[in-house]
Amino acid sequence: MSLFPGYYILKNGKPVHEPDVLKWAAWFEMHDHTRIVERTTIRRNDVEIVISTVFLGINHSWGVSKKPILWETMVFNGPSDQYQVRYTSLAAAKKGHAKVVKQEQRIQAQHKKDK
Repeated sequence: MSLFPGYYILKNGKPVHEPDVLKWAAWFEMHDHTRIVERTTIRRNDVEIVISTVFLGINHSWGVSKKPILWETMVFNGPSDQYQVRYTSLAAAKKGHAKVVKQEQRIQAQHKKDK
């Protein structure tokens, strides 16, 4: 198994390997809206916590997984800042996004309760 990550684009919502890095870069630049799976914002006092799930376009498996790891959920701001989870499918990414949102909501509810 190669450790080279490999580049992927989406065609009709499905990941397709793109061996030409210039074609990949052109697609990546033009498809910001296509790469965003979900984005959720939770307010905590004056802080906006953002949970973002996106198509990465680069395989992040680094030889650990037989399937390419192409999606990621990440938390920005708040107590879980920089927390991330990666996935091998769009379905798993959507499910994972919802799980992370619930996790962050629980953290926020606990924070309010502790005050």
